[in-house]
Amino acid sequence: MDASGDGGRQERDGDAPTGSSVTVRPAARADLLDVLRIERDSFAEPWPYAAFESLLDAPAFLVAVPSADDDRSILGYVVGDVTPNHGRDIGHIKDLAVRSDARSAGIGRRLLREALLELSVSGAAVAKLEVREGNDAARSLYRDEGFEPTRRVPRYYGDGEDAILLVTEV
Repeated sequence: MDASGDGGRQERDGDAPTGSSVTVRPAARADLLDVLRIERDSFAEPWPYAAFESLLDAPAFLVAVPSADDDRSILGYVVGDVTPNHGRDIGHIKDLAVRSDARSAGIGRRLLREALLELSVSGAAVAKLEVREGNDAARSLYRDEGFEPTRRVPRYYGDGEDAILLVTEV
């Protein structure tokens, strides 16, 4: 799984919402097709619909939508859950992506921060994620948000690229 979606791959459109002008809310079943479109646009190895459907009740499956009441289109999403671990539960940011026309506007950062808060409220003491070694934009975001590399996972992705496992206290 990959939490490297905000990537900053394109400059944002001048009219695109920014991280401060979006509403972040729990994902609903009605959001899944939009989430899947963003996933397919963002990743070479996208998750299938069923993966998102199975995580609808995860504590940090969140979507960002424009704050304007007339526009409820999904701008981005994050998926995170919590695994019990002997009194020191572990949050896992499994997936994070922002629609291509809304990237580089702070939406990925806002989603990440909201997900970390939800993981903490759900009992996680730490949060982890995997990111492609070559995704400098995502690694920079995670570093800025307090994640530190703990190890390299060789050939983690289907194309053979290594992942870097990152961890932060929540």
